[in-house]
Amino acid sequence: MKLRQRGRARGPERSAEGNTPRARAVTLTASTRAGSPLDRPAPPPLRLNLLGGFELIRCGRSVPVALGSQRLVSFLALQTRPVLRRYVAGTLWPHKNEARATANLRTVLWRLSPLEIVDVAPNHLRLAPAVSVDLSDALAAAARLLDPAVPLGEVGFDDSLLACELLPDWYDDWVLTERERIRQLRLHALEALCVRCTEEGRAAAAIAAGLAAVAAEPLRESSHRVLVEAHLSEGNQAEALRQYLHYRDLLRDNLGVEPSPRITSLVAPMLEFVPTT
Repeated sequence: MKLRQRGRARGPERSAEGNTPRARAVTLTASTRAGSPLDRPAPPPLRLNLLGGFELIRCGRSVPVALGSQRLVSFLALQTRPVLRRYVAGTLWPHKNEARATANLRTVLWRLSPLEIVDVAPNHLRLAPAVSVDLSDALAAAARLLDPAVPLGEVGFDDSLLACELLPDWYDDWVLTERERIRQLRLHALEALCVRCTEEGRAAAAIAAGLAAVAAEPLRESSHRVLVEAHLSEGNQAEALRQYLHYRDLLRDNLGVEPSPRITSLVAPMLEFVPTT
């Protein structure tokens, strides 16, 4: 006589808890909480200012950066392509041997890693593409201004972007070279703006650009010349003559030379009425 089994026989337990709906929900929740690199939100964008001084901004607030780290970030911001780590180390620490310079670079990269401002490859470094730089914006606008094919209304040139020096009070060789290049570019951009505004009949804007160029480099003849031409285009011969005479006196007092025939020819008829000195 067989005894009847009470209750139904239990089936074999599943070895993997993930096979049950409840277990799958728990697993999914845990995975979501942990987060994956694809789900992680991108860090807020960074804005790097180099004109007038170093400043790193995130969400409208200045981010403190140690001086050694500032030098690396600034150097990379001035490059147009990824650069070799050895080259970076040798440039930033020229008086250290290669081993010490390389060690210094590793330390700075470690300190900067939380900001995600540098793209680090085995042999190369570059500024992260997501970082916007004030100098890059200014240079792009200046290039558009110097391109005759770009209409003046589409240039969007703001002289204040290039009005300040690049990293003032920094005297590294790589800073000095770039600073002079930017100064020359600003002067050419201001002169081009003066000429193009004169051609379009915007005398006030032309004269403002010419005066800014003259103030930046008082002994630069091309700046004085375009300013004289702007005055003449508006019919202000007295203003043009006054600007020429001012430039002539500067040259005589500082260099002991006379203005070139090119700028002198612009006011030659009026010079007959100027007393000789």
